[in-house]
Amino acid sequence: MNLPFLTRKPHVAVIRLQGMIATGRGLSDASTAPLIERAFAKKPAAVALVVNSPGGSPVQSSLIAARIRRLAEEKRIPVHAFVEDMAASGGYWLACAGDDIWVDPSSLVGSIGVIFASFGFDQIMARQGIERRVVTAGRSKSFADPFLPQKPEDIERLRAIQTPIHQAFIDHVKARRGTRLAEADLFNADIWVGQQAVDLGLADGIGHLVPKIKALYGDKTRLKLYGPKKG
Repeated sequence: MNLPFLTRKPHVAVIRLQGMIATGRGLSDASTAPLIERAFAKKPAAVALVVNSPGGSPVQSSLIAARIRRLAEEKRIPVHAFVEDMAASGGYWLACAGDDIWVDPSSLVGSIGVIFASFGFDQIMARQGIERRVVTAGRSKSFADPFLPQKPEDIERLRAIQTPIHQAFIDHVKARRGTRLAEADLFNADIWVGQQAVDLGLADGIGHLVPKIKALYGDKTRLKLYGPKKG
């Protein structure tokens, strides 16, 4: 017996990934895991990621994206990523968890690189007659000390740390975007805007969440938001 009024409307789970990516109070695998697991468990027609992040921890970016991909492949659920203000650095790592990426004309996309930033206080200390006294067990324990003059060996060591992290980022983008990527230098931490990112293959088109989802799954598709509980 066919009861069309009992037919369930398709729904798309929407996961908002917003803010800095970091352990503690930022986006992290621990904070997003319950949302992601619940979203995929409800058997949606698809999962939509709403990404608005300047980046942060490469490890947490990798863990969150890996969880999304594992569930998507296990349950055979398509994933669509929608970029709001930006998907930069780790934010773009998250966006690449989508099977396709949609951006606003003014979205900032890219920054595929790794950064270490610090300050140098050695000259101020010298002018004030302050002596830095450090005792370590281990030659590298105080490397990149901001209270000491910068050393060439410290810079070399930092770049040796950054290189494999950068390569992991590059490998992730290439694995997810594949032949869509343009033959250009996309991995020098540049940022592109909207259509520029589309032209370079970093995104698939200009599109917003609601109209794009309804175009893909029908006007009657329901959107169910999964976000952190309000205190």
